[in-house]
Amino acid sequence: MSYVITGNPGVGKHTITNEIGKLLHLQIIDINSIAQEFGLFEKGNETNDVDVAKLEKVIKDTILHPVLFVGHLAPYVLTPDKIKKVIVLRKNPYDLISIYKKRKYSKEKIKDNLGSEALGVIFHDAISQFGTEKTIQIDVTSQSIQETTKKVNEAIKGETKTEEVDWLTMIAEKNDLNEFFAH
Repeated sequence: MSYVITGNPGVGKHTITNEIGKLLHLQIIDINSIAQEFGLFEKGNETNDVDVAKLEKVIKDTILHPVLFVGHLAPYVLTPDKIKKVIVLRKNPYDLISIYKKRKYSKEKIKDNLGSEALGVIFHDAISQFGTEKTIQIDVTSQSIQETTKKVNEAIKGETKTEEVDWLTMIAEKNDLNEFFAH
């Protein structure tokens, strides 16, 4: 059975996946890299839309042993039968703003990703695809790489439960909904 580390862009998926891969001696499969390698991203589209049906088939046909998957597309292209645990990394959307600006994301892409994190879209979609028993969310805000790696490893071993994350209430209380959602 394989494991998944997912979450919105900027939460630290690849950094933590590399640490966990070393710790557990698992091959890492980057879902976005597979999509690029097989030319499954739509051309001329900054949002990186991908043909998920084709990507799901490519992954199903090529991955035959337990691995550690990484990527925000995991809930849309992986099937629950081969997945043991899904870890969704979450980060305070206010902290993500500077990350996205550093990456030179467009204003639209920034809002899309911030809104997704605020609403917990990937966590919701991971639960819908893999179920509550297999899916755990971890708040990585202000956590070091070592602290996050420890939490993720504990989650994989079944030694911890999902953390409560509610960015939407915080954003609403600060009266910042317009900052995170297009209108």
